[in-house]
Amino acid sequence: SKMTVKAVKMPCTTANVYTKVPDGGWGWTIALAFFFVEALTYGTLKSFGVFFNDLMESFDETNSRISWIISICVFVQTFTAPLSTVLSNRFGHRLVVMAGGVLISTGMVTASFARTVVHMYITIGIVSGLGYCLCFLPTVTILSQYFDKRRSLVTAVASTGECFAVFTFAPVITALKEQIGWRYSLLSVGVLQLSIVICGSVLRPIIIKEEEEVKAQPVEEPAETKYMLENEQTRTSIESIDSGVEITTSPRNVPGNTKAEPKSEEPKEHVQITVKNNSTSTEPKTKLLDFSVMRDHSFICYAFFGLFATLGFFAPSLYIIPLSRSLGISKDHSAYILSAMAVAEVFGRISAGWVLNKKPIRKIYIELICVILLSVALFAFPFASEFWGLMTCSIFFGFMLGTVAGTHIPLLAEDDVVGIAKMSSAAGVYVFIQSLAGLAGPPLAGVLVDKTQNYSSAFYSCAAGVALGAVFLSLVRPCKVGLCHRQQPGTEGRVVEGTQELPEDFIDMDIGKADNSGKGSDSV
Repeated sequence: SKMTVKAVKMPCTTANVYTKVPDGGWGWTIALAFFFVEALTYGTLKSFGVFFNDLMESFDETNSRISWIISICVFVQTFTAPLSTVLSNRFGHRLVVMAGGVLISTGMVTASFARTVVHMYITIGIVSGLGYCLCFLPTVTILSQYFDKRRSLVTAVASTGECFAVFTFAPVITALKEQIGWRYSLLSVGVLQLSIVICGSVLRPIIIKEEEEVKAQPVEEPAETKYMLENEQTRTSIESIDSGVEITTSPRNVPGNTKAEPKSEEPKEHVQITVKNNSTSTEPKTKLLDFSVMRDHSFICYAFFGLFATLGFFAPSLYIIPLSRSLGISKDHSAYILSAMAVAEVFGRISAGWVLNKKPIRKIYIELICVILLSVALFAFPFASEFWGLMTCSIFFGFMLGTVAGTHIPLLAEDDVVGIAKMSSAAGVYVFIQSLAGLAGPPLAGVLVDKTQNYSSAFYSCAAGVALGAVFLSLVRPCKVGLCHRQQPGTEGRVVEGTQELPEDFIDMDIGKADNSGKGSDSV
């Protein structure tokens, strides 16, 4: 009989222990938590545009200075990404996300009492920005560890939380401001964000443990009894045909070279242990942050892609309402445009996850097509002159943004970039590099708007950044194929094939020979 041994005694009693990646299980709870974390982090950031004109009027500031609020927040969120990785590896994802939820809520609630825009820089920009970093990255990292085959689809669907948040928050906050003002509306958002603590509490760590397969030892008959029984059977068989020949197969009469036959089977039945190692169980915890990914040329190109593509992630949602107002569109209809963008982003994320979940597809090429179309969508905004034209551009942009925003971080787990083993450290470094674009993007767009007195210039700058990001993304696969050591996969394959071609009992034969030589020396 075959018995599978699964060890469950672990230092952390709250961890989920599996013998392989579950592709489900508690991962579905993690996916739901990630949905709400996305809604309360990126969803809030993308909905912040509804406060834009109110802040300009209250603080009597320009577009560029108000833009620095979100810019500093995004910069702190991305710049401190390595810190999030270090803290998660040291204290666990659960505690880090819960602490981040407290920081986000504290910063947003305090910002509602701000008297100057500088106070906003500190509260929302630094305090909440650090909280966003501690919440998002650990959640998406642990979600990727719970899924393998369904990773792209599950991550894409769960990331639609920010889209539903923008769809809901934009009209609700707009209506709420009319009743209680922008300060109390901002206070309400901060209190709601405290629920991130609940989401963090369900992030149970996952441990992929070694699997040992042990064949139970059968009860062996004594060798003397076994041979005597065979002797009796042989006598009976021969005497039944009156041959008059008597054959003895007693152990004393069996030659030494034939004596190994029954013994050669014994070790094979005795015990057989198969150990399956998984890299996630033995992934060293000695390195809290692994910067070795910076030596990977494909990762460097991918990081530059993220650096320039980030220019087009936040500025459009921040400036879509001011652009629509400059075209004479009412506040309510402007909020509808932002909501339509969010709904289209939902479909974009789900569609991208479904396509990337298909086996024969090279995911990095699908991502490249989506990035190119995203830059086209950004270039289309300045040509819109009325409500329906702007609505069409927003829907197209929202769909393409969903295909990119929901997949660019999970794609780090693919072999074309760094792979799942190094995703935790790679994600921290990748988001850290994005911080420069997050800091410069919105203010750059704001400066262009102030200089040209035209909101279309903000979308041109975003489109140029995304197009440049597409150039670097197109170099990821060639760098992985051309500059990396290609013999490693082949070497591994040859080792595996050689191992499979060896006979199953090649160890048993050696054991049998050892037993024979030992017993032969005893008999002498």
